[in-house]
Amino acid sequence: MCFLKCVCNEEERELGRKIASGVCPHCEGKVEALDFEGILKFCFLPICYRSKRKYLCTVCSRRLVLLYS
Repeated sequence: MCFLKCVCNEEERELGRKIASGVCPHCEGKVEALDFEGILKFCFLPICYRSKRKYLCTVCSRRLVLLYS
């Protein structure tokens, strides 16, 4: 298992930040959207590129998760 973890690696790089709509449910602070690019590598060769968006509170620094209903 340790060998597989050393051979496969994922790197994340921040692309940008912007203020998102809404407020934090914990502290009523502003919400910030962070755009990331994730690169999955196998033996130092890039296999796939993924774009991700994470939401963080600017006051309490908690990561916020969207719930779809």
